[in-house]
Amino acid sequence: MDATELPGSRPGSGTGPESRPGPAVSTFGVEEEFQLVDRLTRAPVARAEPVIEAASPSLGEQVQREFYGCMVEVCTRPATTRTDLRAQLAALRATLAEAAAESRCLLVASGTAVVPPAEPISVSDTPRYRRMARRFGACVDGRLGVVCGCHVHIGTADRAQALFLANRVRPWLPALQALAANSPFSGGLDSGFASWRVVEFGRWPTVGPAPVLDAAAYEETAEALVDSGTLMDRRMIYWFARPSEHHPTVEFRVADSNADLDVTVLVALLLRGLCATFLSAAGTGGPPPAVPAVRLRAAHRYAARYGSTGLVLDPFSGDEVPVRTLLAALVAAAAPGLDAAGDLTEVDRLLAGLRGRGNGAERQRAAFGRTGRLHDVVDGLAELTARA
Repeated sequence: MDATELPGSRPGSGTGPESRPGPAVSTFGVEEEFQLVDRLTRAPVARAEPVIEAASPSLGEQVQREFYGCMVEVCTRPATTRTDLRAQLAALRATLAEAAAESRCLLVASGTAVVPPAEPISVSDTPRYRRMARRFGACVDGRLGVVCGCHVHIGTADRAQALFLANRVRPWLPALQALAANSPFSGGLDSGFASWRVVEFGRWPTVGPAPVLDAAAYEETAEALVDSGTLMDRRMIYWFARPSEHHPTVEFRVADSNADLDVTVLVALLLRGLCATFLSAAGTGGPPPAVPAVRLRAAHRYAARYGSTGLVLDPFSGDEVPVRTLLAALVAAAAPGLDAAGDLTEVDRLLAGLRGRGNGAERQRAAFGRTGRLHDVVDGLAELTARA
């Protein structure tokens, strides 16, 4: 994200959480990436420029370009309550959907393009994106590579605290990935995965679980990645959990973009609850959980493959368990922070609703199963995206 103001940031100062308990997490924010699809073909179309121009008088810097010309991104301002966060997200979506309609296209929240474009979509015309396209051309195809994610920012006091949280939340991210899986179709076919976005985006360097790092190790690692040419700059650190380079936040990048706003809010609430819980015990807790990197990657692969149905891999034990078991453990781990914010009952309600209607991947497949038409899948996503 080429942002001037990241959501969820909260100014702060002080020593890292390893030396004293951190402050309670009070702010969070969300970035959502969307596709613009043609009203007739339902395929991605490069109309981001006129859509952003139409939305900018209302949204200002909260609406931005993304890597491809068929994508737009919006970001909330820092929020302290779930009500504020939901209202901001709904308003951003409504404004952007109206702007898309003016350019004869639909706003769609899906991790991948259901109907592929007939011709490759060009990279957005910004200096940084052009440089990225030149240096990482093998990752740039303009078709299957059009992927959209949802990123949650949690306000922190400093980088040390952001890394403290990233180190402790990382084993819980496969469960959230499974919950938010919303990209079963790719290239006009069922990929066999609930979240093909994670697989497709994984071709870019550093995409995956973050290593366990303190502030000094982070600096050394980030410098090495750039100096070696692995990355063009630090903003290309695409770990599933990372500290912001410019603002006091920790960013979680594991969720697909979801048409169902309840899913986006649920993921954000669970992440804030986990962070608040871990911060409250920062002065007495031990080291982060010793989860082997190979097992954690396998857990993410399970989550991408099966989503919220079937079995997932428990990163802590290495056992295959039902998704509900891992999600129940996640809610229990986050419960102190959720309760402190008054969000525990709402999380229970959102989870119950999601179990009743299925997550994004299940709903996309169900829509296709009813008619056998990918156009109907896209129409359902567009209607749900705008309805928020």
